[in-house]
Amino acid sequence: MEMTSSVHKGLTVVTVHESRIDAAVAMRFKENMKDLTMGATGRVIVDLSAVTFVDSSGLGAVVGSMKQMGRGRRMDLVGLSASVEKVFRMTRMDSVFRIFGSLDEATQEPADAS
Repeated sequence: MEMTSSVHKGLTVVTVHESRIDAAVAMRFKENMKDLTMGATGRVIVDLSAVTFVDSSGLGAVVGSMKQMGRGRRMDLVGLSASVEKVFRMTRMDSVFRIFGSLDEATQEPADAS
């Protein structure tokens, strides 16, 4: 599973370069997220622009990644396709994660905004 990490406006941004987050890659997604965010502090933004499909295992991996970051840390999502956003809405995960249309939109929000 190809993922990269960068810093944008002082925030850690993890970009997923795969079209699917499903059962086949869920464990690798979680491991990669742990590796890419381990040294980071504060808010992490995950760019899912390339992702067109998320199944229940993939959703679990995204939620698990947020939990493994620890208390006081926040994970926001950007660039969700209509089908991926629908999965987050249907499972009410849109109330757990802040979802933004673009990286610029996400970086304009204060870290503690609800």
